[in-house]
Amino acid sequence: MAAAKKATLAVKRIYEPPADGDGARILVDRLWPRGIAKEKAHIDLWLKDVAPSNALRQRFHGKPEDWDAFRDAYFTELKEPAAQAAATTLLDRLRQGPVTLLYAAHDEAHNNAFALKLWLERHRKTRRPP
Repeated sequence: MAAAKKATLAVKRIYEPPADGDGARILVDRLWPRGIAKEKAHIDLWLKDVAPSNALRQRFHGKPEDWDAFRDAYFTELKEPAAQAAATTLLDRLRQGPVTLLYAAHDEAHNNAFALKLWLERHRKTRRPP
């Protein structure tokens, strides 16, 4: 018997047009992106609770040199009950098929969606986040 193929987990700026392979498009920012009308956003789900807190976001905004510290602090926040529930929803969606995490930040390598993707990839084998 062949092993089940893992669903893809992608990260994309919400300002990029939707693609056929996006699967479930899930916004993982706490704030709604500027300049995007809700009816034209093409999102399937908005999970604010999996986003970094406002305090964490403000502390590290525009400081890519602090990426490791941001990631560590964010991963700690992901242990909170509301974040755990949202992360469980993401993991369940990922078991159903492809998921694209949407974000609005300008920095494509240092943002919460990219950090969340790393965290989810570590935890996707379990039924729920630790």
